[in-house]
Amino acid sequence: MSTAAPQTIFGSLDRYQKGGIEIIQGQASHYAFSNVFEVAEKSSPYEKVIVGLNLGYVIEVLRAEGQSPWFTCAHDEFAISMDGEVRVDFLELDRPLDEGEGTRLAGELPQGKPMGYVLLGRGHQCLLPAGCAYRFDASRPGVLLQQTIQGPLSVEKWADICLK
Repeated sequence: MSTAAPQTIFGSLDRYQKGGIEIIQGQASHYAFSNVFEVAEKSSPYEKVIVGLNLGYVIEVLRAEGQSPWFTCAHDEFAISMDGEVRVDFLELDRPLDEGEGTRLAGELPQGKPMGYVLLGRGHQCLLPAGCAYRFDASRPGVLLQQTIQGPLSVEKWADICLK
């Protein structure tokens, strides 16, 4: 008797399947369950929607589409491309943000020295260093996960994204 080998299917913004949970005890509304591609599909470009929260640290989903505003942060963050290709441009700020938690807007054209860029493909991760400004640019819609600390740009949509 032969069994078929399991096949891994990677989700994307264009093609994903939302899973489910089996409730053994309690109510489904007591569990957070979402699909990052579904969240990105329903989000505005570069809206930072929280999908994971642990003691102030968050994982946010961003719909990568077009060019983002410039962002900055007083602490290190990181981003992972879950779908699509995203360019990340960096500036070493003349006056880095040194207080406050979470991602902040850095202004329309922040003052600083260009540091270069990275190109993220599916599964690639990059560090978003403290004290710099960064912006994302995607020629077609994609999905980013960003790890940071909850801040003024973090958006909570638990009622919209959790299993009901």
